[in-house]
Amino acid sequence: MLASPSNPTGNIIPAKNLAELIKVSEKKSGFLISDEIYHGLVYDQPAVSALSFSDQTFVINSFSKFFGMTGWRLGWLIVPEYAINAANRLLQNLYISAPSHSQHAALAAFDVSTQGILLQRREEFKRRRDVLYAGLIELGFVIPHKPHGAFYIYADCSHFTDNSYTFALELLEKQGVAVTPGIDFGGNAPERYLRFAYTTSIEQITEGLQRIKAFVQQP
Repeated sequence: MLASPSNPTGNIIPAKNLAELIKVSEKKSGFLISDEIYHGLVYDQPAVSALSFSDQTFVINSFSKFFGMTGWRLGWLIVPEYAINAANRLLQNLYISAPSHSQHAALAAFDVSTQGILLQRREEFKRRRDVLYAGLIELGFVIPHKPHGAFYIYADCSHFTDNSYTFALELLEKQGVAVTPGIDFGGNAPERYLRFAYTTSIEQITEGLQRIKAFVQQP
């Protein structure tokens, strides 16, 4: 199972690598589950669906991210033809149907006027990303690759601390800035990383960067 764009890094798996992963999984009689929930919220380069390379992959998507319908509990699953009956049996035991009001809201999300708003929102996310990325780099955080999707930046904070969890708690307590420590995202050196989200205004991001600067420069 893979996610592209991903949380927490915001990175996109290159099309060539995605095709190779699918080829390997099918060669080994396995199957690939592609979490494409952040498709639509991509910048600089397009995100390619796993379905572009094979109709034997499982694809997960949702209205929660690009469409801004977090909490409406509505999404979809695309499965290979051989798995349709099994998927139906599974889903029938998980829920009866999606809520009617959520379905009506999803239909409205496809209106031309709504699509225009969503595309403007994506451009605003891109501007926010650029401001936050440049600000964190200037402060001394290490970010190997500028994220191409979602609304997160996963930054190496080891220049400032050897414990990102403690760093996050103290930053919140002393400066009122909330960031997420790497421990929430697995075991790959979590003490070195912090996740920053740019789901707020550029003004708030700028204020947050100023407070982080004050925090890391304190005696």
